[in-house]
Amino acid sequence: MTSKKTIYDVIVIGGGPAGLAASLYTSRRTLKTLLITKDVGGQTILTTKIENYPGIDLIDGITLTQNFVKQAEKHGLENIGYEVTKVEKLNEHFEVSANGTKYKSRALIIAFGLEHRHLGVPGEIKLTGRGVSYCATCDAPLFRGKDVAIVGGGNSALDAAILLSKIANDVTVIHRADGFRADEITQDKIRNSKNITTMMESQVTEVKGDTTVKSIIVTNNKTRKETELYLDGVFIEIGYVAKTEWLKGLVDLNKHGEVIVDKNSQTSTAGIFAAGDITDINHKQIVIAAGQGATAALEAYKYLAKMKGTETPDWN
Repeated sequence: MTSKKTIYDVIVIGGGPAGLAASLYTSRRTLKTLLITKDVGGQTILTTKIENYPGIDLIDGITLTQNFVKQAEKHGLENIGYEVTKVEKLNEHFEVSANGTKYKSRALIIAFGLEHRHLGVPGEIKLTGRGVSYCATCDAPLFRGKDVAIVGGGNSALDAAILLSKIANDVTVIHRADGFRADEITQDKIRNSKNITTMMESQVTEVKGDTTVKSIIVTNNKTRKETELYLDGVFIEIGYVAKTEWLKGLVDLNKHGEVIVDKNSQTSTAGIFAAGDITDINHKQIVIAAGQGATAALEAYKYLAKMKGTETPDWN
């Protein structure tokens, strides 16, 4: 039973693949573990098809997440659905604030992932959920037979365009550069689609509508000519951003706000480990996040054993 008087061995912040894998490994090592996350599964639950997780031919994100949670809970994991707002280092303990309550632990694993990047244009926030979407997988079925736009030039943007081309009437891909960043196979699919058009070297500068999206203003980067596209929805697929301002001074961050870790998932502060997309690793993949979560957990176990003066297995 979770209690604010309890001192946990480990508190894991974030419930995506990294946080869930870390929780599984710490729990299996009989470390008293508390998982604090505002959304169990993170970005993984938005994925309908996962085909590159080793040992599993095909699985959806929700099922994979549920499997992670069941495994960890079987070994004693406690979890609460709050958002962490503050972390402090107090002598040999860490104090984590969430939902007005403070929780203490001897070690900490940061694994809360990234958040969607916004365009920052008029009308975007007002119409989010009313035609503005950041998840084609989630919302594409709502736009059957309608006209939509996709903003972005990477694999996620073009994958969204391909998905929507099978559901929507007309799809326009808008990208600020003169070429896409997606892999060539995906670009070929865009070129060969009959209902996908592209607007290159252009940016959305306004989203218009009273209660729902009615149109967007697209500005050409070279000519500055503005074009108004009348449509029903706009999907923003321009990547993610690290929301780590509240970690400044606690651990070292890079220029992108990602937590800097060494090969053992150790941060600049002893006792604080980090894993998954929030770290400065190059590749943001489910299997990599899970592996890094396991590494962080094992290193946390070694750190705590050293504090107690006990022996740990020599992995070398």
